[in-house]
Amino acid sequence: MAAGNLVRRPHGMISSAMPTPDLSPEDLRRYSRQIVLPELGPEGQKKLKAARVLVVGVGGLGAPLSLYLTAAGVGTLGLVDHDAVELANLHRQVLYSGESVGRPKLAEAEARLKALNSGVRIIRHEERLTSRNALDIIRDYDVVADGTDNFPTRYLVNDACVLAGKPNVYAAVFRFEGRLSVFDGRKGPCYRCLFPQPPAPGTVPDCAAGGVLGALPGVMGSLQAIEVVKLILGAGEPAIGKLVVFDALSMEWQTITIRKDPRCPLCGKAPSIQSLVDYEAFCGPGASEVSVEELKARLDRKEDFLLLDVREPGERELACIPGSKLIPLGELPKRLKELEPYRGRSILVHCRSGSRSAQAVRLLREKGFSGAVNVAGGIAAWSERIDPAVPKY
Repeated sequence: MAAGNLVRRPHGMISSAMPTPDLSPEDLRRYSRQIVLPELGPEGQKKLKAARVLVVGVGGLGAPLSLYLTAAGVGTLGLVDHDAVELANLHRQVLYSGESVGRPKLAEAEARLKALNSGVRIIRHEERLTSRNALDIIRDYDVVADGTDNFPTRYLVNDACVLAGKPNVYAAVFRFEGRLSVFDGRKGPCYRCLFPQPPAPGTVPDCAAGGVLGALPGVMGSLQAIEVVKLILGAGEPAIGKLVVFDALSMEWQTITIRKDPRCPLCGKAPSIQSLVDYEAFCGPGASEVSVEELKARLDRKEDFLLLDVREPGERELACIPGSKLIPLGELPKRLKELEPYRGRSILVHCRSGSRSAQAVRLLREKGFSGAVNVAGGIAAWSERIDPAVPKY
């Protein structure tokens, strides 16, 4: 894990120029347990009521984050998401119920949050955050909280926040580990200072492939909510210039202090990034890819190629594409002889979502299998866009 030299950062806060609306008698009763905090008080509650916070991704992190911000009385809460609720979401995405499955996340989230606190204004951005719309969405908010689970969107959120002059409250979870930081290019490092380049595709499995303990996003999303509130109040010491790492298995916390990289192309002394870029290309695989539509067309034409499935046997029992050969990624280096008949021929590799298969493609190409390409989106995309009868998991 990359980290800079030790340095102490000043406290962070959002602009104090925002209006401070009066508190109603109901507000005083509802928020009485936090208003009595000396660090908050009635004036702090007014700041919360006036604040505008954007949550990007209303999943495992965004669910507890948005619940606690709503409960705390943040006046306006923007939510960005374009997915529908899936059964596999429910073990960690506590905004939703079994009845939510198949429904748009934001409609379900708004109903749940309004039931919790009708005084909070919910703004739904039911679209995918992209380089085209990110700045237009983000500029209307005081604080942005990143609850996403993929590198292209993390870099997009970071870059848009730096260009728009907004703090970015970041968290990530994987298996039993959580990470948290506040990136603010005006006061400290941004995400690019810590991770100048994205990891090679396939080297870092996503939660679908690697798993995540359901309660872990609850811990990290709650910590994000605390950092957002601290920024709004200008209280305490936000995690600017810090990367907080939580190991749930050992119940240990580690704080790595990082500093702004003066050579950072985004927030450094001579920034070269002046606008948002194509983040899928920036984080994308070096190897070629084919879409599931192209895979279907090749199958229909009965072309001569090998369809290689690098998932685990248990996953294949849940769902498979007919005609594929199973070699789990971990076994692939030892079973390359089985692929010798396809050396110099086409090998289309798929996994669940495209992460492990990208790693497999790189391995195969390094071993001389030049015709290996990745099936973008994996069997999840196949189920969504080609054959809905194939179960999603």
